[in-house]
Amino acid sequence: MGFTLLGCDFTSAPSRRKPVTLAVGRSDRGRVVLDAIETFDSLTAWGERLRAPGPWVGGFDLPFGLPRELVQALGWPTDWRACMAHYGGLPREAIRDTFAAFCDARPAGAKFAHRATDAPAGSSPSMKWVNPPVAFMLHAGVPRLVDAGVHLPGLCDGDPQRVALEAYPGLLARSVLGKASYKSDTTAKQTPERLIARKTLVNALENGQAPLLQAAGLRLKLSHAQRDALADDASGDRLDAVLCLLQAAWALHRHEAGHPRWGLPAFDPLEGWIVSA
Repeated sequence: MGFTLLGCDFTSAPSRRKPVTLAVGRSDRGRVVLDAIETFDSLTAWGERLRAPGPWVGGFDLPFGLPRELVQALGWPTDWRACMAHYGGLPREAIRDTFAAFCDARPAGAKFAHRATDAPAGSSPSMKWVNPPVAFMLHAGVPRLVDAGVHLPGLCDGDPQRVALEAYPGLLARSVLGKASYKSDTTAKQTPERLIARKTLVNALENGQAPLLQAAGLRLKLSHAQRDALADDASGDRLDAVLCLLQAAWALHRHEAGHPRWGLPAFDPLEGWIVSA
């Protein structure tokens, strides 16, 4: 049986209004077929979903590690699993205060510490606690991935039939749209221009025109209803989940071609790496 594909748009505080969104699909002779969109309005429900039997490989839009520079400066464990256990045991207020103090002691323009993957991916530093609060996404998500016993290549051995990779939808979206914005959670910013950008992006994914898809000979397969649903979701949550699904499909393509780490390069085993960066 082939691997099911998952793509997860994550939030550290899910609710009915803003749930964790999971795209579910499969790869079929170069087509990435979207089978379903699942939503979870609690972290507990999402954590239980991670325990579903494999084989599956998923792209998850949350950071899997902290910058080594930050960890060493704070005197935290430099073993990934020990570091994540320590981090997961801290209250969010303590994380915010600790990271703010770290930034306050540094010069303007270099406030945050970065992971090596941030530059090629164009991602926010994983210690950022606002706009977007990725530090809290790591805090909420990674301990549940570990508890579910999934395999995090290069970081944490687990069930090889359930493979979780750090994904970043912005990386794939920007390869098509450049800096044009395609989503907003703020109603006033849900403009016709962003709707056009979402339609442009979906069209490129269906035609396999994004560089990542071209390299692997992949394209997204949607029904008319799915295409409309992705374009009409002004928050971009469903589309982001599908972008993560496609990054997982690229990783599966690399795995099937014999790559030992699902397409990931050699990377710092404390920091982690964003798939396809």
